[in-house]
Amino acid sequence: MTRAMSEFDHRYNMLIERFASEPEPAFETASEQAFTWGREWGCNSDIGTLRVVLMHRPGEEMRVVDTLPHIPELNAFGDPKTGAYWRGDTRPTLAEQQAQHDALTAALREEGVEVVYLKRAAPGRHKSIYTRDSCIGIQGGAIVARMGPRIRRGEEAPVTETLAALGMPILRTIHGTGLMEGGSFAYIRPDLAVVGVSSRVNEEGARQLEEALAVQGTKLIRVQIPGYRLHIDGAFVMIDHDTAIVNPSTLPFVFMEEMKRQGVKLIHVNHEDPSWTINCLAVRPGRILMSDKVGPRTQEALDKANISIRLVDYDKVGLGGGGIHCSTSPLVRDRL
Repeated sequence: MTRAMSEFDHRYNMLIERFASEPEPAFETASEQAFTWGREWGCNSDIGTLRVVLMHRPGEEMRVVDTLPHIPELNAFGDPKTGAYWRGDTRPTLAEQQAQHDALTAALREEGVEVVYLKRAAPGRHKSIYTRDSCIGIQGGAIVARMGPRIRRGEEAPVTETLAALGMPILRTIHGTGLMEGGSFAYIRPDLAVVGVSSRVNEEGARQLEEALAVQGTKLIRVQIPGYRLHIDGAFVMIDHDTAIVNPSTLPFVFMEEMKRQGVKLIHVNHEDPSWTINCLAVRPGRILMSDKVGPRTQEALDKANISIRLVDYDKVGLGGGGIHCSTSPLVRDRL
């Protein structure tokens, strides 16, 4: 008699049936995170209590800025061959930038945040200080971004090395022709987020981000960033459960109206405030670190909204193109 299967195959099949694969609980659940990855990683908001943040203290990679030729018609310094550039005619010293970065780091630690430094900066990548752009913390892990301009391409490898050394899951690496920088992503609440499509974020990058978020039940709104502005965190940052600080002159009307429909109160900056006022960081709901140059009217509006402010001197670092928000990439926040 011809047998349907061998005794070995029969026993093997019965064994695997009894010890079956288990898709539940999901990867992002607290129990799975703790068992497999040692702790809960990532973020599901921009305001949950900040526990771990990725930063990079400016170092030798900044020396490239001193070598850049002046471009008078742009009021900037830059080298088209390397793609390196510096906006404006003021180049602060490395010591000045390090001092302000150290002060921000100290303020974060005093707020109870663990600061993790990038393991290294890619050679000559003088914008590595702006760690917000190179990775995005989402629930259960991180997305490694894919930087747009040539001077930032190459930051992806050091951030990947750093996350791996920490033991943080990397849920996605933006690949193919996708472009994505973390400064153009924001959680509105755990089930709703926004990405700014611009010269630094293209539709393919947004699509890949959307796929990763959809697995977790988060809907992604796209906003077209006007002109050659780069990131949404220059115009929109969540600072409490239902409150955002915004620049209404650089956000689409339809997006601001949608935020109102979603129950988000918008605090407007004004002409008295410096460029990086909005580029603040929530360390817990209703508590933010913000540029000490913020104007009195905006401070009053924040106070009326019950937002607690800690002022930080950060104007020298801001000359390089990014503020407090740009310089901090949350890796762990308490979940909402």
